[in-house]
Amino acid sequence: MKYPGRIIKKGEASKTIVKAIQKRLTELGIEQFGDNGVFGPKTESAVKLFQARFTDLFGNPLVIDGQLGSISWEALFGVMGTVPETDAKKGLEAVLQIAQTEVGTLEVPVGSNWGPKVEAYLRSSGVTFPAAWCAAFVYWCFNEAATAAGTANPVYKTAGVMMHWNKTTGKKILAKDATENPLLIKPGHIFIMSFGGGLGHTGLVKAVNGGFITVIEGNTNNNGSREGIGVFERTRKVSSINKGFIEYKM
Repeated sequence: MKYPGRIIKKGEASKTIVKAIQKRLTELGIEQFGDNGVFGPKTESAVKLFQARFTDLFGNPLVIDGQLGSISWEALFGVMGTVPETDAKKGLEAVLQIAQTEVGTLEVPVGSNWGPKVEAYLRSSGVTFPAAWCAAFVYWCFNEAATAAGTANPVYKTAGVMMHWNKTTGKKILAKDATENPLLIKPGHIFIMSFGGGLGHTGLVKAVNGGFITVIEGNTNNNGSREGIGVFERTRKVSSINKGFIEYKM
């Protein structure tokens, strides 16, 4: 059954959706249900038991909360929408192609927030000294694509993640909406994470796979640090993006 674009939990009004969930849980031997289509305590407990027994598509444990968001839905039904990189709009596809060529770039020396390429990223956003550079990397990728196309860079010029979020004129997709319906996210969108105190982390969405996104980000590492050593491609849960996404037109 197709994911309905929202988190399904106790009190769900659609009996059609609830009956499909109950039928699937019965097929898996989790619990036996009547034909009432009511998402009450019994269904919630059965969903929790399912989440305790099964994993997400990467083999990671599911969150045991009795709710069916995109990740648990995919684990239960085996189907979720995907948005591959090839679905990016032409201008944004150019941005992603540029970002892809930078994967593997490292600071020189490692841990310095500097080096020939990192300096170029930072200078593109107006910073001439070693500094956190994830937002500068995003700006640089858009700037390179815009320059090649002979158009203006639509991204707000800053090396500050939260400054970008607060000042952007791009379309915002709030974290709550993206978590409930990951298909709102498209290749070329920019993710924004907030860590409090004005600190944040950002990068580019390459593809969407259910409740997961493939991203390209700077100033990170294989563990997803916001103060890493280079440009990496990695996978994040949509629900880990706690601020939201920005969409620009190119």
